[in-house]
Amino acid sequence: MNKVKFLLTLVICIMVTSFFIGCAATQQSQSTGQYVDDSVITTKVKAAIVKDKSLKVYQINVETYKGIVQLSGFIHSDEEIKKAEEIAGSIEGVKEVKNNLVKR
Repeated sequence: MNKVKFLLTLVICIMVTSFFIGCAATQQSQSTGQYVDDSVITTKVKAAIVKDKSLKVYQINVETYKGIVQLSGFIHSDEEIKKAEEIAGSIEGVKEVKNNLVKR
């Protein structure tokens, strides 16, 4: 009987500890739906950049996380950097654009 009480107490302690650890943890990953949404945004931004004749010659990297788009790569002018940011910001679902494009 003592072993049963001990095991029951141990299980309850583990459950309570797990509950508090779970409550304290912050979410570091995306849900499947969020990942799909971000993938769609990335694809739309890349397509819009390729459509623009002045930008399609560059390799502009686009990454999206929770609706925040990050642009990176090398471009020739400040006007093109601004144009890429404007295009990315015009896509539905984009919450913010982090423009890390660098002028050569």
